[in-house]
Amino acid sequence: MSSRIDRERKTVEAMLSLYCRGQHCKGSLCPDCAALREYALARLEKCKFGEAKPTCANCPVHCYQPEMRAKIKQVMRYSGPRMLYRHPVLAFCHLLDGRKKVNTAK
Repeated sequence: MSSRIDRERKTVEAMLSLYCRGQHCKGSLCPDCAALREYALARLEKCKFGEAKPTCANCPVHCYQPEMRAKIKQVMRYSGPRMLYRHPVLAFCHLLDGRKKVNTAK
């Protein structure tokens, strides 16, 4: 399987695509979802945990601004259950990643 950060990137993009398609538009991402995508990918690139990155829900460091954090939570609530049907491998890997212990030694 690909690296942890690559999987996380694919998962975020898939969730945003499902959310935007279901809530806003039928084509490509709307401007708000595209901005959230760019923000989330920038946060992933700067994650201090690197390949040992936990899922955001289990992370001891909350690097999202409060407004953006609320938006991504909304996306995840909507897309999470749908990921099992549309992207089962990504969903399964994300569930496994969520069960890993968090190493805060960095």
